[in-house]
Amino acid sequence: MDREAYRSASFLDDRILGEPREVAVLPWAELAAAVTPNARTDARWIFHIGHVGSTLVARMLGELQNVLSIREPRILRDVAGVSAARRPAFTVALPALFSRTFARNQMAIVKATSFVSEIAPELVPIGERTLFMFATPRTYIASILAGENSTKELAILAPSRAERVADRATLPKPSNAAEAAAWAWACEMTALERAAEAMPGRQVQWLDFDRFLRDVPRELAGAAEFFGFDPEPNSIEAVAEGPLMRRYSKALEYDYSPSLRRDLIAEADMANREDIDRALAMLQSAAESSPLLARALDRAKEP
Repeated sequence: MDREAYRSASFLDDRILGEPREVAVLPWAELAAAVTPNARTDARWIFHIGHVGSTLVARMLGELQNVLSIREPRILRDVAGVSAARRPAFTVALPALFSRTFARNQMAIVKATSFVSEIAPELVPIGERTLFMFATPRTYIASILAGENSTKELAILAPSRAERVADRATLPKPSNAAEAAAWAWACEMTALERAAEAMPGRQVQWLDFDRFLRDVPRELAGAAEFFGFDPEPNSIEAVAEGPLMRRYSKALEYDYSPSLRRDLIAEADMANREDIDRALAMLQSAAESSPLLARALDRAKEP
């Protein structure tokens, strides 16, 4: 996929423009009642801020022996929108439902949609493991500006993000796309920071996607080890060198390599340098009154 194809393609994160489908309806109470007290709840989880390679990592881990990869299940998006008072009726059964596999020695990994991070503490049981994926704010902002539909997505999600971030950080109204992308980064990163804060007793590992791309075999092996997967000899290298690394993760028919990603981000950064610098200054200023945002910026410092 060349630069123009990337910029104009309809690759909107989180499936927000997905076509409606006909589905069979089963009362939730019947489904929840089918979960037995001794059911497995050992699914692994990936939460993220969007546009940071979570689909790619989930796909790659799903290529390993005895790993079942489940990506962006609709029910998690629906439950994330349910009121806090009503959510326990659903979340009590979800860890067991998503831990089901086709074989006893198989393990599930669930890659959620970005805004589902808001309810991560309700989905990951005590003692279980989750990966939190992110990017530095400059890289994230430039990656959004590199794609035409990514900026359209900013406008679509802006109202919900304004509501979500309101009690975590106070940010001025964005005046351009770079500042809108900074808003998005602040919203999604503070959601992860708050989730981590509310998850004692779970194992949480943070992963910068650009760090992942700098040494894919090592980082993929580290993620597999963290999740307790047991890949076959040489399978990590085979996956790291395989076709997934040369394809756009949400639309595998398109070529999209790490080098093309770097080039697009560098071009967007150069073309929007002043706007991005002001957006980053806005985040730094807002962090003075937001401990969660300050923690996020500290975690995501440029290497």
